[in-house]
Amino acid sequence: MFSNLILRNSKRNRKENGLFFGSLIISIVAFYIILSLSKQDVMVFLAKMESDAVNKLLLMIPVFYGMTLGILFFLIYFACKYQLERRRKEFGVYLMMGMRRSKLFIMLLAEDLLSSILALVIGLPIAVLLSELISLVTAKLVGMGIIGHQFTFSLSAVCFTVTGFLVIKLAAFLILSGKISRQEIGTLLASFSEKEKKQRPAFVYGTCTVSGVIMLAAAYAMAIQGIAWYAPDKMLLTLLLGLLGTIFLFYGMRALIALLVKAGKANRKLHVFSFRQIQENVMHQSTSMAISSLLILAALCCFGAGIGIAGTSRQAGEHVMDYTFQDYGAESSQDVLSHLKTVLKENDLETQFSQLFEMRIGNVRNGENGNHVFQMDSVMESLEGFTQSEDRDVLLNNLGYVDYPYLICLSDYNRLLEAAGKPALVLEENEAAVYQDYDFTTESRMDMLNRILSEHPETLLNGTPLYLTGKIQSVDLVTDRSITLSFALILPDEQFLQYTNGEYEVYINGIMSRKAVKSGSLMTAISDMNARLDELCLEDMGIEYESYLQNIGRQLFYMVAASYITIYLAIIFLVVANTIMGVQFLMNQQKTGRRYQTLVHLGATYKDICLSARKQINWFMGLPVFVAAISSIFGVKALFAGMLSSGTKGAEREMLLVSAAMILLLCVVEYIYVTIIKRSSDRYLLTLMQPQREE
Repeated sequence: MFSNLILRNSKRNRKENGLFFGSLIISIVAFYIILSLSKQDVMVFLAKMESDAVNKLLLMIPVFYGMTLGILFFLIYFACKYQLERRRKEFGVYLMMGMRRSKLFIMLLAEDLLSSILALVIGLPIAVLLSELISLVTAKLVGMGIIGHQFTFSLSAVCFTVTGFLVIKLAAFLILSGKISRQEIGTLLASFSEKEKKQRPAFVYGTCTVSGVIMLAAAYAMAIQGIAWYAPDKMLLTLLLGLLGTIFLFYGMRALIALLVKAGKANRKLHVFSFRQIQENVMHQSTSMAISSLLILAALCCFGAGIGIAGTSRQAGEHVMDYTFQDYGAESSQDVLSHLKTVLKENDLETQFSQLFEMRIGNVRNGENGNHVFQMDSVMESLEGFTQSEDRDVLLNNLGYVDYPYLICLSDYNRLLEAAGKPALVLEENEAAVYQDYDFTTESRMDMLNRILSEHPETLLNGTPLYLTGKIQSVDLVTDRSITLSFALILPDEQFLQYTNGEYEVYINGIMSRKAVKSGSLMTAISDMNARLDELCLEDMGIEYESYLQNIGRQLFYMVAASYITIYLAIIFLVVANTIMGVQFLMNQQKTGRRYQTLVHLGATYKDICLSARKQINWFMGLPVFVAAISSIFGVKALFAGMLSSGTKGAEREMLLVSAAMILLLCVVEYIYVTIIKRSSDRYLLTLMQPQREE
């Protein structure tokens, strides 16, 4: 009998509070995925190349875990409080009929434990399968392949997930059950008492609204312009302005709602009642609505910025070479390629490469003006003729320091273009093309310079006229992204040898053959090749190499750090914010249940009061979401202003587009949350349609 009562109550609670139960399952899934991060294919792969960075990232996981445990504790506390508050009369009846308080405590504990176990039983298998799916998809997207994938199950992640979840659930239950058990039977049977809130003049609310808008505008301006990133005190001021601005804005919104009540059509069914309810909800819950809006804002910014950065992190450069060698053991720079080929042939590795070609890079030797061998006054004059803008000013500043540029051999660069599938450059004797790495420019600045280069401006290199032509070249010269050139000149071979006086650095770029890659993915082939090269002890022969794995390793780490962590935080913030708002509305609706009963006595139909409640939900949840969505546009832009390097800022437009798409996706998720709350409200209102005895 007692066990059947526990089972029935537990099932009823899950049915009536599906939003909360679903939120718990989502939290369990998020916990396991973030805790099992070290077992995923990408992290195992990265640990071989970026072990220090990966270890630092994994050390941060317990911090995020502890922080979200604290956040979820408050979520569970308020949600459980709602569940227990709506059952006050039920508990009073149990006690009045002779149930001991200790038995009531055991019953509630068993119900809570049963729901928790069921949430874990559902959530953990979903988490394991989703973690495997993420691992497979990520491995496929980054080119690792799925042939070597093995199913992984993190026992430690399961243990920490179960332990953390049960601890915060038990702590919240003990606090709430203690409060319930100390109340007298009469108090439990009594109806909710509504506390009066002091109404202030409309001028006060209007002033708060204006002040909130001004504070938010100041916070947005400081964040977007990058002022917030200058120093910790600036960041603190920006966050403080954003927090207070949001709170003031919601506190003053009741004046706006009052105007809407007056402006609305009086002949609409329950129009005045609906907006009076909305006004009262905002009045009573303005601070919590503001906090929920900030949590949704954090979720939108984390999700939008994280996906935006991860989705465009590899757009700047393209993969052409698999290896770059430097041979210090060759007798001269002219013998570097032949010496390397000999070493590879002796160890049966030459056939593993379809192409091996030189990339010669040098400087002007024996310059007439020391380190000031290059002048491009005509280019600077053309730039000054453009309309003043940030890009123009940055170019003028950067090019003002270009007086000793690097030189690149044309034939070598054409081999690179051929490998990249691009047309070759054609230069006359006194012509040169400009090279700039993506890390030092943006698309808009490149367009500005290309317009100038189309006019073939005259420059001076070591006192000799040199005409710049063509478009800006940006194909990576070597595989290692740490070797980048902010400005260089591509010269015909004869002029290159003349200006460098035969003294230059030689890099040997290699592209792996189809034979080497056909047995697996490119990543696996390069990894196997690295192992074979390391066995040869090339350093003893004076040969050093960099592979594409070093480059992709840094990019992958950036993608994982940006996407996994931000998406995890976004999910937690979104779940907490929506559950809090949903629970608060349903609690307020229960407290004002007599008003709905009065409407029923006056002739209101079930459809009418449901439409009224749905309109209240749209406003109560729509206002925080709307404010957060507007703020997220500025928030993502502000994150990019402080987080992106000068090189990745070239893809900022693409990142913003991806972020906007993700924000729209989360708005769809918000709509689903609102729909769930509306259905819960409809079920509660249906119970009020039956005549009830007045005690």
